[in-house]
Amino acid sequence: MTAKETTDQPSHPSLLTGLSAFPLTPITDEREDGGATGARASGIDDDAFTGLIQRLAAANVDSITVLGSTGSYAYLTRAERRHVVELAVAAAGAVPVLAGIGAPRTRDVLYHAQDAQAAGAAGLLLAPVTYQPLSAEEVYQLFHDAAAEAAVPLVVYDNPGTTHFTFTDDLYARVAQLARVSSIKIPPIVGGPDSIRTRVAALRACLPSDVTIGISGDGVAADALRAGCDTWYSVLAGTLPQACQTIVTAAAAGDHQHAQELSNRLMPLWDLFSRYGSYRVVSALAENLGLVKHPNLPRPVLALDTDARQQLAAAMILMRENGVPGLDRPV
Repeated sequence: MTAKETTDQPSHPSLLTGLSAFPLTPITDEREDGGATGARASGIDDDAFTGLIQRLAAANVDSITVLGSTGSYAYLTRAERRHVVELAVAAAGAVPVLAGIGAPRTRDVLYHAQDAQAAGAAGLLLAPVTYQPLSAEEVYQLFHDAAAEAAVPLVVYDNPGTTHFTFTDDLYARVAQLARVSSIKIPPIVGGPDSIRTRVAALRACLPSDVTIGISGDGVAADALRAGCDTWYSVLAGTLPQACQTIVTAAAAGDHQHAQELSNRLMPLWDLFSRYGSYRVVSALAENLGLVKHPNLPRPVLALDTDARQQLAAAMILMRENGVPGLDRPV
């Protein structure tokens, strides 16, 4: 493997370990956002979003990643996205903020990178957002251009369920050679810790030693941390940071049995994630906790229906009985 590209700035891989919480970006009633007239600068519920960020900071998460898929980045204007990063940095205190910069056009990715860094983001998150299907070379060039724009660590966001692009290990290896690329967020791996360990070992063999490997797919996170993943990029931590932090803390202490037990207490949510998608479920969960108003998702995305909400309410009761923290009131 060729040597990783270097710059005069370190990539700070330690930033990209532990628990990274992905909060919602609560959207206001879209009839009030000014529409084409631009009567309002933002369709974001600033107070609710700030409260979410403060909740995460109080839980001592390792980082906060705004404008991920849970943060609705693909539905927001450039001004709204810049505003979200500004709000997050102001509310996060000492907790570093990463910002999603994905867009279908490279020009806009670079604009978002500039805006996020100017607002104080400590890292960037990039998914290869597609309309026209992209080739491996096109995705490599996207990351090449973004890395050249970045003065902070860049996370590769591999989320084929939303981007409809699948990375190969060869492409991982090429992209990871870029100077600012510091972490790869891989999709969930089924089969338990042995399967995940095998997959992580194969990735480590083709990645530079300073590039961390993070897992998404909250239901497999306890297994993934046991199997050697450095980071949990978590949807649920954006709403229930304490519950997720206890899993990470147990895993970091080597108590993997306890970490799995803690994850098992969240099984009612993992089941709902599988059934309805994590995006809509955490939106309804945050509503039930009084953290955000209804509606809070961008149209045409609709909230959970009545039946699914009843299932969520029952799941919350069961998890409270099982001692899951953070379900009674905001931190």
